[in-house]
Amino acid sequence: MKLRSLIAAAALAAAAAFPALGQPLVDTQWLNANLGKPGVVIIDLTSGGGRSQADYMKAHIPGAIFSDYAKGGWRVTDANKVPGMLPPPELLAKTIGNLGISNDSHVVIVPLGDKALDMGAAARVYWTMKVMGHDKVSILDGGFTEWAKIDPKTKRPVNQLATGGVKAEPVTFTVRLRKEMIVTAEDVKKAIENNVTLVDNRPNDFHLGLTRSPAAPRAGTIPGSKNIQESIITQDNGGLFRSRAQLLAIYRAIGVPAEGDQITFCNTGHWAALGWFASSEILGNKKTKMYDGSMAEWARLKDVPLEQKIKVE
Repeated sequence: MKLRSLIAAAALAAAAAFPALGQPLVDTQWLNANLGKPGVVIIDLTSGGGRSQADYMKAHIPGAIFSDYAKGGWRVTDANKVPGMLPPPELLAKTIGNLGISNDSHVVIVPLGDKALDMGAAARVYWTMKVMGHDKVSILDGGFTEWAKIDPKTKRPVNQLATGGVKAEPVTFTVRLRKEMIVTAEDVKKAIENNVTLVDNRPNDFHLGLTRSPAAPRAGTIPGSKNIQESIITQDNGGLFRSRAQLLAIYRAIGVPAEGDQITFCNTGHWAALGWFASSEILGNKKTKMYDGSMAEWARLKDVPLEQKIKVE
């Protein structure tokens, strides 16, 4: 009985230390407990605007490796001049391996966390890892902003911070490509014919056709799509994700099913990654997919329908 108790206690300790395979979100308490543990790779993901490499050098989570979301090899412009696309698997394997990530690593992605847009960058990298066949990946809920919170009493950061850079030791990462997660324009055409739920995760003015992204040649949206703009997926458009119950209420109010076939899109597959993350990883709808090309590709095509709900004269 004593041996059984020891085994059970060890199992509970392991479960507390490491989340279940593929747990999408971890909090600062979990990360604190796992700092420096073998196999845990922390990626400090800058996505422009609020945090730079210089900011990383001044303060970052101990052991975190810097990666530039826009310039670090996570996205490319394809042969058809569509920006923000998934790079070829062999290039991604090199990008991932150069960050010290092997197939055995547990990757924790840490965006700035000031707004939903930051969490979208993390969700996009998370989705990319999943497409590459890597399930041991999580996002730090609230990002670096949550980690670097200041204690109102001591006026000091609640969690420890490090300065300077951390150099990753390149390793081999082997891609196990999940082609079924990659949605093409042809797949979207079939989805329209079959009344599959399409979710536009852009701000409402883009969805209505009032605003056009420079990446998309024409204004409008995919006909029949529902609009869940990315800013409401996190709490007050910040870095903390809304709870499952809150997301269910939002989906219900907008008329988007929380289960069944679903395709998310935006302009270049960034906001859509956040929508995909909410549906697939928080609500658990594994039939949700993301259209990587999104409106940047769709609006370039001549033989596809495009809906402009409001036309500005």
